[in-house]
Amino acid sequence: MKEIKRDFYLKQLIEKDGNGQIKVITGIRRCGKSYLLRKIFYKYLLKHNAEDHIIYIPLDIKENESLLDGNNFIQYVKSLIKDDKKYYLLIDEVQKMNDFVPVLNTFIYEDNIEVYVTGSNAKLLSKDIITEFRGRGDEIHVYPLSFKEYMSAFDGDQYEGYEQYSIFGGLPYTLALKSDNERSKYLKQLFEETYIRDIIERNKINNIKELNELLNILSSQIGSLTNPYNLQNTFKSEKNIILSDKTISKYIEILEDSFLISKVQRYDIKGKQYINTPYKYYFEDIGLRNARINFKQIDKGHTMENITYNELLRRGYNIDIGLVEVNKTNENGVRSKPQYEIDFICNQGSNKIYIQVAYEMNTNEKEEQEKKSLLNVNDSFKKIIIVGDVSKPRMDDNGIIQMGIYYFLLNEDSLNSI
Repeated sequence: MKEIKRDFYLKQLIEKDGNGQIKVITGIRRCGKSYLLRKIFYKYLLKHNAEDHIIYIPLDIKENESLLDGNNFIQYVKSLIKDDKKYYLLIDEVQKMNDFVPVLNTFIYEDNIEVYVTGSNAKLLSKDIITEFRGRGDEIHVYPLSFKEYMSAFDGDQYEGYEQYSIFGGLPYTLALKSDNERSKYLKQLFEETYIRDIIERNKINNIKELNELLNILSSQIGSLTNPYNLQNTFKSEKNIILSDKTISKYIEILEDSFLISKVQRYDIKGKQYINTPYKYYFEDIGLRNARINFKQIDKGHTMENITYNELLRRGYNIDIGLVEVNKTNENGVRSKPQYEIDFICNQGSNKIYIQVAYEMNTNEKEEQEKKSLLNVNDSFKKIIIVGDVSKPRMDDNGIIQMGIYYFLLNEDSLNSI
């Protein structure tokens, strides 16, 4: 298999060198965090530093079991520090260590040690960065392969690549497998034997059946509006299972903390306020979502929407679903307030972009439908429709930009290209 380029993350690791903080690399299991730290970043460091000044410690292997004790870990690392020159401490799967936060905090005050760690669980890492590191933790979230990263190692053209990517997702190991059957088997086993087992053991969940059913429902409803109360009714009517909305909310939070799914809120554009419910849920890797539904019901439109959402997150946008309410009066004088949805409102600092995702827009009716919500937003921020083809950006008379999914995914600056 060709080497997968992850320059997007390597650049971040390099830029954060010397910032006086603990660099925490988070992300879903098997997304490539360890490879980034152990291979890509380590290789970069070797070009600029002596090998004995780079300390790599994986905590998920048997021979390092004694280092899961914090005191043992501190003593071991300090025994390797021989001089005042800069050392790089790279720790893999740090959440396996007992009391890892205070252990890491002991190294913050060492002027010649740069600490980089990986971890797989948001609850153990991201929240602790805020509360216990007291601003001394700097998170780099690694996503499964973007389509551009995927194509850097894919043996074929972009059309074949997207077809495979949209089915099997961006977990790096899928590129090493030779057949669709192997990829399907790998993803299904990974879901059951790694993600689900990890979630159950870490959160001490007893109602395993209900958790699995919730995953099945969410997998079938990506990009659809729902909330815990609606899901409670679905359990009762379709599964004949009584499960409270509070329990469902707890399970969803656990799935979010494990980086399997993420929740998107709705925002009233004209009212300038969030709407508490319902929400939309997307999977961090579309291949895992497809594995969960046994590679059935792979709707190309919702799949493209999920892939677009993940790419926008990776590029650093804060994302909401847009809601536009329009006052109308028909020919009989009857007033109404129809609501139109915008798939994504993307915010990055003072920059805002409205994005619609439409796999096909091949009729006048479909084009009018997709543009209606954008035309009713009365501000000057950029408005874009991403469609399922290879077209380059072009702007219509109303200032709405249309671009193909291939162009959007393969060009890092695609949203600013026109």
